[in-house]
Amino acid sequence: MARARRRPAGGKRGYDRTDRLNSLLFQILAEELEVIDDDRLGFLTVTGVEADRDLTTAKVFITSDAETEGLFEALEEHRPRLQKAIAGQTRVRRVPPLRFVADDAVRSADRIEAILRDLEAGDA
Repeated sequence: MARARRRPAGGKRGYDRTDRLNSLLFQILAEELEVIDDDRLGFLTVTGVEADRDLTTAKVFITSDAETEGLFEALEEHRPRLQKAIAGQTRVRRVPPLRFVADDAVRSADRIEAILRDLEAGDA
């Protein structure tokens, strides 16, 4: 009996299906959030998307200059619109539910940069 050969992880393009989906979701969400007119979002930036392999959820990492509490409330209100945009622009059987998460890496990088500037100013 012949065994079916499995394709190596990463597919034809050299990277995993989930990575391609994350990239596509990132692009769709960034474009869709750009056209939403809601002051509660402030200057919002999507910094990354991480979907689970089984598409049970997709974490959307964001940064914004808006108040955090109002920001997440607004994002939850716009979530159905965002999921509908994903469904319309992709060929996935199931659109993963979006979960919005503050990107602490950006905040940490800003803090480190401020500390380094202070140290540099102290040396002068």
